[in-house]
Amino acid sequence: MEAFKREESRYARSLIEASLDPLFTISPDGKITDINNASVNMTEMSRENLIGTDFFDYFTEPEKAREIYKQVFAQGFVADYPLTISDGKLTDVLFNGSVYKDEHGRVIGVVVVARDITDHNRIEAELIEAKVQAEMATMLAEEAKSRAEKAAKTAEDAVKSKQQFLSNMSHEIRTPMNSIIGFTKVLLKTNLTERQKGYLTAIKMSGDALTVLINDILDLAKVDAGKMNFEQIPFKMSASISTMIHVFETKFLEKNLRLIKKYDENIPNVLVGDPVRLHQIILNLVSNAIKFTIEGEITVSVNLLSEDEKQVKIEFIVQDTGIGIASEKIDHIFENFQQATNETSRLYGGTGLGLAIAKQLVESQGGTINVISTINKGSTFSFVLPYKKTEAEAESDLETLELVDDLKGIRVLVVEDIALNQLLMKTLLDDFGFEYDIAGNGKIAISMLEEKSYDIVLMDLQMPEMNGFEAAKHIRSVLKNQIPIIALTADVTTADLDRCKAMGMNDYISKPLNERTLYGKIVDLLKKQASSTGIRSVVGKTKCVDLTYLYKRTKANPDLMMEMIELYLEQTPSLISKMKKALSDKDWDSLYTAAHKIIPSFSIVGISKENEDVARQIQKDASAKQNLDEIHGLVNQIDSICSKACEELKEEYDYIKRANQ
Repeated sequence: MEAFKREESRYARSLIEASLDPLFTISPDGKITDINNASVNMTEMSRENLIGTDFFDYFTEPEKAREIYKQVFAQGFVADYPLTISDGKLTDVLFNGSVYKDEHGRVIGVVVVARDITDHNRIEAELIEAKVQAEMATMLAEEAKSRAEKAAKTAEDAVKSKQQFLSNMSHEIRTPMNSIIGFTKVLLKTNLTERQKGYLTAIKMSGDALTVLINDILDLAKVDAGKMNFEQIPFKMSASISTMIHVFETKFLEKNLRLIKKYDENIPNVLVGDPVRLHQIILNLVSNAIKFTIEGEITVSVNLLSEDEKQVKIEFIVQDTGIGIASEKIDHIFENFQQATNETSRLYGGTGLGLAIAKQLVESQGGTINVISTINKGSTFSFVLPYKKTEAEAESDLETLELVDDLKGIRVLVVEDIALNQLLMKTLLDDFGFEYDIAGNGKIAISMLEEKSYDIVLMDLQMPEMNGFEAAKHIRSVLKNQIPIIALTADVTTADLDRCKAMGMNDYISKPLNERTLYGKIVDLLKKQASSTGIRSVVGKTKCVDLTYLYKRTKANPDLMMEMIELYLEQTPSLISKMKKALSDKDWDSLYTAAHKIIPSFSIVGISKENEDVARQIQKDASAKQNLDEIHGLVNQIDSICSKACEELKEEYDYIKRANQ
């Protein structure tokens, strides 16, 4: 029996020592009665020193340990109660206690297992910290996203502001340019001396080059991306060079500089390319040469480098005896806003943008540009451009515009607020032979469209009270009027062109206006309108009456116009009958009187001067009683033209009546 008890004791001890968690047996008064090796390892105290000591003194909160110990006796057990052992590491444990009894069932003590949860707590703390950090990272990411969205919105607003600024600046700059170039063209059609014509041609070509330059500077995105359009039209190289050099004639005289021109006569007379871009490049280079040359000479050379069946390569050289460029600045001279020295802008002016644009213009056309310079000796700028050969004649927008003979009676409403532009439009439309009215803004234009019929509207976009976009939208959505509308825009940015289309405009033309382009767009739109809708159109129909004078005399009052037409329709057949009867009766006096009475009506309804001259010839021959054999054919001619005029006027009368009901 004694041996069995010893064996049982050894077995219990082995179980106790097998536990990796500290294990204590505690007497009812709280004294440690036994421990395992895990307890020794945790407390770093020997078994002898631990046994017999107060169990509660080994915790950071002894009273709390004492209370939980009492609960074990009260309840029989306690599980997972957190305590901290006051060792050097302050080990966190879970207190698990259970009473144990003797063979008679009496409680003789408590068995306590203190599970070390230090690593568990550390891992849990790390998980909590990781979670907090993840939440903070998420919050920071959301904040970063919000900031990014705000930055994107700010950038978008900046782009819109830039676009609006460029749009406004474009309009403000191009408006005077429109008048300068437009009236220069008008003057070129008048009687001029060769010297005057040369000056005006130079002004116009400079204006064209300046307009292209304005386009590039204002549309910064286009310059940055190198997205510039180049025309391919026949032009005379020698004439272009001479005209551009002529621009600087006054400057050469002012600075007492000598100009030397060298032009290779082997260059074909007519080439295909973009003359305006060439003018712009030369304008920049010669301007710089004059600006930086105090005395001496400037040489402009144009040489044929190579030629084959399809194209030529031409070298352009602008050489001066100016201040020169330092060698360390040469590599940067073609960069945006770069000048030779910090004092260059102060002493000579300029932005440093000209050479950068010139370089882009050259390289975008497949050419190259170079510079050689020596301080105080001068600079030599040269560029090479390819041009296609052609057998075609050079085009010139300075020639008289060929108008279509059968375009008479077109009624145009011009919506424009700038007085100079209004005058220019009047001049152009008079040249076209069109009838027109002017509205100072969109609001006035809408009122005029409600009161009168027009064939087409030329609509400026930037106007006070009601701009062109608002007016076009009102015409389409409120008036339900599908009249063709051409936008006259000084701004060619994509945003405004898209907006023109969205508002229902049919086409646009940029300022400064090209009269050929304007005329062509008007004709094309009216033809499309006639073919697609079947409505009345004066395009493509030969008319013998032109009501321009009548419109002006009646101030386009429909009632007064109808009354004038009625009077013509009443009196003309009667006068024709009297002429024919007088001719039959050989009553030359009556024929004279009838012809005399019919002549004034010709100018009122716009019958051509040639037909008026026929009527005057009848009057003259009847009065003199001569050429009587031919007078019969003349009367028949007047009969035919007046009958046709009556038909057209009846149609016009009905049209005005329907439009004003």
